[in-house]
Parts: sequence; structure tokens; C-alpha cells
Amino acid sequence: MVRRLGERLGKALNDNVRLRELWAWAMYDFANSGYTTVILTSVYSAYFVGVVADGRSWATLAWTLALSLSYLSIMFTMPALGARADARRGKRRLLFSSTVGCVSFTLLLFWAGKGDILWVLVFIALSNYCYCIGESVVGAFLPEIARPQALGRGSGWGWGFGYFGGMLALGLSLAFLTWASARGWPAERYVPGIVVITAVLFALSALPSFLLLRERSAPSGVEEPGMLSRLAVSWRDVNRHFPDFRTLLLCGAAYQAGIAVVITLSSVYATEAMGFTMAQIMQLIFTVNIAAAVGALAFGHVQDRIGHRRALALTLCGWLVMVGIAVSSRSLASFWAAAAVAGLCIGSSQSAGRAMVGLLAPRSRLAEFFALWTFAVQLAAVCGPISYGLVTWLSGGNHRLALACTGLFFLAGLLILSRMDFERGVQARDGAGMPQAVRLE
Repeated sequence: MVRRLGERLGKALNDNVRLRELWAWAMYDFANSGYTTVILTSVYSAYFVGVVADGRSWATLAWTLALSLSYLSIMFTMPALGARADARRGKRRLLFSSTVGCVSFTLLLFWAGKGDILWVLVFIALSNYCYCIGESVVGAFLPEIARPQALGRGSGWGWGFGYFGGMLALGLSLAFLTWASARGWPAERYVPGIVVITAVLFALSALPSFLLLRERSAPSGVEEPGMLSRLAVSWRDVNRHFPDFRTLLLCGAAYQAGIAVVITLSSVYATEAMGFTMAQIMQLIFTVNIAAAVGALAFGHVQDRIGHRRALALTLCGWLVMVGIAVSSRSLASFWAAAAVAGLCIGSSQSAGRAMVGLLAPRSRLAEFFALWTFAVQLAAVCGPISYGLVTWLSGGNHRLALACTGLFFLAGLLILSRMDFERGVQARDGAGMPQAVRLE
């Protein structure tokens, strides 16, 4: 059985790519998922609102503004960083430096306690900036590892493996919380320990990526202009020569805004609208990660079989169903059902987007085009959580209304997706080289 699985995996890889390199690539998703799961999604966001900011009415908005600042910084710097990595064949170096930055700034949260609002916001913004760089760069390795007709599966394996990393980080954190609670420790004492667990796990799990990943794309040798100039040049080029990739960016900016709300504010919603405790929140996120792993691993195969556009449309419809269930939920059971649907959708839609970028990106400009995708995702990460924070603020803390408004992002993504032509997008990419068996639509 193991041998057959290895053979199937091997057929999905490009020539001269070994299975251990696919594992090393997926290990980076495994490594960085703990940061998003524990720090951004479950424990630390709720800790900031409830403890560090002492439940102030503007605490959720402050959290989203700090993250949005880091996302804005990524938007304007990542295209230039990606182009420089392509020019100098420096994706591995950029991946390493961003990982060191994220781990270091996360560890600095250890010393934050009640009232240290500015301290937390600064280091959350810096750690998230470094995380976003690594997330963008590691995606650019995917087309070098997986064959074009297996990009959906390859992306799904990475995302699915990543959610197991998130579950490990959350499981270790929950075990530590249970141990600390039995000894009467308050949140100010046990949350810093959870921060250390998350950062150390990230650092150790990322090591295989630095040791085993290879860069196969030749250096582009193109001289890079300044940060903003590079962004303008890249956008003009995409607008003129890659119209379907441009449509993909717009679609991603729309639906990723809704996903950003779920990732960033789900624990706040569970606390404020449903009355969850910290332990319940961690159990909830654990359930979401299980569903997300299943969605990513299974849906990658579905995506390669039915086509990229149909697959993404299916997941966006699922997101609309999830919003409807969550907004109408009055019992814990129905909210848990909404969480399970969200998990399935987040795993499949995140994986689908990365595979679509890998399909449409020119092989000599992988880091640059994945950086443009990062620009779209970070634009979404700014607009989504800020819109949620503004709605809760203007409505006097109505989290249900804010989540209902989030559904509009998924609807917009569906409408934009209907304008895409993947066959034309592949022709724009390089005009040849795509196997006829690949389902593009």
C-alpha cells in the first residue's frame, strides 16, 4: 500500500524531483500553520481583546488595524521582493530570513501582559509581515515540484499537511492550557507559554524546507526597480498581457477577504456572539483544522478532475452556506456544524487558489506572480477584517450582522470567477507546453 502511494505521488512530480522534496515543501505549510492557528485565529487574538486590552470596545478594531498595517506593507513590498528573488535565484534565502523574523517577533509576545497594547500590536504586525513573505515564497516552489496536471493535488497535499501542523500546535497548546488551569494559572501566565510552544514548533518544523528544497528556475537576470515602481510595472504587464491572471487576482481579493475574516476573527465571534470559553475556542479551531485538512487533501484531486474554475466555484458556494448557518445559529450544535463547513471550505479554497496561480504563472517569474497573488490576498486581509471591525463598532457590537456582511465577499468572488477563461490564461502564460489532458475550466 505504501509502495503504491509512493508511486502515485511520484507520477505527480516533475522530472528529477524526489518524494522527500515534496515532503520538505509540505513541511513548511506544516510549520507555519501553527502561527496562524494559535496566534492569529484562536488563542492570542482572543487574549488580546479580553486580557491585554481588557475588553475595550475598540480592541477588535485595533487588532484588525495592526494586522492590516502588516498586510498593506506586504502589498507594496512583496512584488519587488519576489522579482528580486527571481532575478537572483534567491527564493530559499528569502524563505529562511522571513521565517527567522516571524519566529523572533512571535517570541517577543512572551513578555506582553495586561495593558501592553502597543507592544502586542507592533510585534503582531511585524511577525505577520514575515509570515506573509514566507507564505508567498513557498508557494512559488510548487510549479517546480508538481506537474501542471497535478497542481491541484500538490497544493492540496501542502495545505492538508499544513492543517495537521496547526492541529499539533493547537493540541500542544490545549494540553498546556489544561495543565496550567489545573494549577490555577490565569491567562496572563499560561498564554506566554503557548506563544513559546508555537514559535519553537514553527522553527523546528521548517528545518526540512531549508535543507532539502531546491531552486530549479534559472535566474531571470532582470534588474528590479524600486518597490512601488516594481508593483506598477508588474500590474501594467499583467493588465496588458495576462488578463485572466488579472481576473484571478480580482477574484482572489474578493473571496479571500471573507476567508480573512474567518481566520482572523472566528475566535472573537465565538467569544462575543456565542459565549465560548478559551478551551472551547481551541476545541472549535481544532475541529475546523480537521475539516480543513480533509478538504484540502480530498479537493485537490477533485480540482484536477473537474477543472479549476468549477472547483473554486463549488467552494465559494460552500462559504455562502457556512455564513448562513453561522449567522442563524443560536445553539452550540448548529455553530459547530457551521465550523465544520468552514473547515472544508477553507482547506479547498485556499488550495485551489494556489494551484490556479501555479498554472497561470510564467515559469521564469514564479516568485513575482505569486507575490502579486500575495498582494491580492493581503488586500483582502485588509478589507475583510476592517469591514468586520467597522460593522461591529458602528452597530454597537453586532457580530452577527458583521458576519452576514462577510458573505458579500464570497458572492463577489463567484461573479468575478464567471469571467475567467483558463485556456486563454495558459496560452498567455507561455503559448505551449501544457498537456492536453489537463482540465482547465
